[in-house]
Amino acid sequence: MTPETNKSTNVADKMKSVKAAWDKAPSGPKKDAALKHYQAAEKAHNAKHDADAIKELDAAAHALA
Repeated sequence: MTPETNKSTNVADKMKSVKAAWDKAPSGPKKDAALKHYQAAEKAHNAKHDADAIKELDAAAHALA
């Protein structure tokens, strides 16, 4: 596996993890904020900007905490 493929796999795994946490979270402002970060992470990931995607996923996880 190339380093590029490995990064994308790590981002995809992290996206699944954050999405699962988001699904379990109760409705409210924290969940809404996390959704905005998650959607930004999806855009970044689709554009192959893995660093930005990870930053947004971290922000989403923090918003749910």
